Amino acid sequence: EGWGDLAAGSPLQQIAWLHSPRAGAMSRSMTEPSQPMRVGIIPVTPLQQNCSLLWCTKTMRGALVDPGGELPKLKQALEQTGVTLEKILITHGHLDHCGQAGMLAKEMGVPIEGPHEEDRFWIAQLDDDGPRWNMEAHTFEPDRWLEHGDTVTVGDLELDVVHCPGHTPGHVVFHHAPSRFAMVGDVLFQNGIGRWDFPRGNLEDLVNSITQRLWPLGDDVTFVPGHGPVSTFGDERRTNPYVSDKALERGLPMS
Repeated sequence: EGWGDLAAGSPLQQIAWLHSPRAGAMSRSMTEPSQPMRVGIIPVTPLQQNCSLLWCTKTMRGALVDPGGELPKLKQALEQTGVTLEKILITHGHLDHCGQAGMLAKEMGVPIEGPHEEDRFWIAQLDDDGPRWNMEAHTFEPDRWLEHGDTVTVGDLELDVVHCPGHTPGHVVFHHAPSRFAMVGDVLFQNGIGRWDFPRGNLEDLVNSITQRLWPLGDDVTFVPGHGPVSTFGDERRTNPYVSDKALERGLPMS
C-alpha cells in the first residue's frame, strides 16, 4: 500500500515532507513502487533522533538504522508497512542512536551491523550513559563491525559503508548509490555539522569526512541526518555555514 494509506497516527514520516525541494523530489520518487528502496523516518527518544526504516521493495525485507529507543513505535512501523526486519544498522555509538539496539536485536532475532570498531568504547558505556540522560540504554556487541569500503545488504539492496570520523571516531555513513541517497547520522545536518567536543571527537577529521568522503558522492545525493530535516549534499555545499565551499575558503569552523 502507498504512504497515503498508512493509518492515522502512524509513527512513519515519509521523507517527502522535509524541506529541501530537491530532497522532496527525490523522496517522492523513492516512494514509487517501481523504486528498489523505500525509506521512512521514525523520530525516537527525547532527542528526536531520526531512526530510519529502509526496505527492499522486491523482497519487503528491511533494516532499522539507529533504533535508539521507543521500540513499540518501531515495531508498529514494521507492522504497518509489512516489512520483515532483516537486520539493524548503526551509524555510531551514542545512546540516542543505539541505546536500545541490543534489546531490539534480541527480541526480533536479527543481527546488528556497525558501527566501526573505533566506537566500541561508546557502546561499552551505554549502561552508564542511560541514567545520565534519563533514558534506557544497554551495552551490546555488534555481530559485525564495519570498515570503510564495506557493503551491507538489505534484501536485494546493497549499500556502501563510508567511514566518517569526527563526531565519533567510529562513525559510518550508509550510501545507496542507485537511489542517490545516504543516511549520515550525526556527521552532517541541514545548515549544521555534528558536535566534535565529545571524547575522541575531532573537528578536522569531521570536516575532512564531509568534504573528502561525502561531497564526492555527488551534489544530488539526498541525505537523512540524525536529527532534523532532510537535505542534499549540493544544498549544504552551497549554504551550510560551517562546510559550504565559501565557508571553508575562510578556514575551519571556530572550535
